[in-house]
Amino acid sequence: MNRASCLVLFLTGLFVCVAATASASVRLKDLVEFDGVRGNDLLGYGLVVGLNGTGDSLRNAPFTEDMMSNILERLGVNVTGEQFRPRNVAAVIVTATLPPFARSGGRVDVTVSAIGDATSLLGGTLVMTPLNGADGTIYAVAQGTIIAGGASVEGQGAREVRGVPTSGTIPMGARVEREVDFELSELSRIRLALRVPDFTTAAQIEHGINTAFGKRVALMTDPGTVVLDMGATGMSSVAHALARIENITVTPQTRARVVVDQRSGTIVLGEDVRISRVAVAQGGLTLRVEETPLVVQPNPFTEGETVVVPRTRAEMEDNPPVGLAELRGGTSLSEIVAGLNALGVAPRDMIDILNSINAAGALHAELIVR
Repeated sequence: MNRASCLVLFLTGLFVCVAATASASVRLKDLVEFDGVRGNDLLGYGLVVGLNGTGDSLRNAPFTEDMMSNILERLGVNVTGEQFRPRNVAAVIVTATLPPFARSGGRVDVTVSAIGDATSLLGGTLVMTPLNGADGTIYAVAQGTIIAGGASVEGQGAREVRGVPTSGTIPMGARVEREVDFELSELSRIRLALRVPDFTTAAQIEHGINTAFGKRVALMTDPGTVVLDMGATGMSSVAHALARIENITVTPQTRARVVVDQRSGTIVLGEDVRISRVAVAQGGLTLRVEETPLVVQPNPFTEGETVVVPRTRAEMEDNPPVGLAELRGGTSLSEIVAGLNALGVAPRDMIDILNSINAAGALHAELIVR
């Protein structure tokens, strides 16, 4: 296995090594965002009906009752002063993303999330809900049956919930009513924004574009931006020029990083991680306390009372010694893994080891703890 091309994942005690070529090329469209070609977030406030008794309790969510009354009054039903408190409706927040160049009549997916005390949106139907952009303008209208990914089972003495039943989606549930004004063809210069800014990667993108056109049409202005001169490309339109460059492949360069997720015990080491010469020893102390209370009752037909006698068992023991492992200077990723595995420690213990190596100044990578 190529030592310079390993990705190591320590996930809940599982070690995975994924091999890839050291010179993997990536398409330009997967590395950059084109200036102006982006989506727009939409937000709405709506009502879900048809729930099987899992909706909001209107006493705790009066805003649901107000919305329901307003909808019924718009439909010609007067419920003012009526004691109308069903459990099959719920107030929700509706979110969606309007994709770039979306046209009137097109459809987009929406996400529906309960904001009251509803226990499940499974089987509910979202009533017509306007979706507004950041400027307050209505760009789409959502309506349809909700697909909830969770489940909830409840009895008199217990309740079990799997997933998130209070949130769901409506595939293609919103219809675009207004288009975002943006004229791509009028742009004389296009900025390519790198998703991960890097001087070397930006220079390679500039070189790749200029090589494809056979002349200087792209210029790197900073590690996160490459400017494309549309006039110099000689293409008939901006869209044709972007279609020509988006499949150009380059080899991206990234900083050496070690990412640690303390909650799940996940450790991800990039292929360029290096360390200086260091020796590592790992050990620990295990504490165990067990409570086994004993119930003592009086003999039959005698006076007395039942008492609980506490019984505690406390132990303290050292973990077996695992010795000292040496990691040489300039060690590659696979050698780091071999050295740490020689200690026979768990992934969560490896997190402490990596923190200690970084504190000693021997870890030559950016350590990110999440």
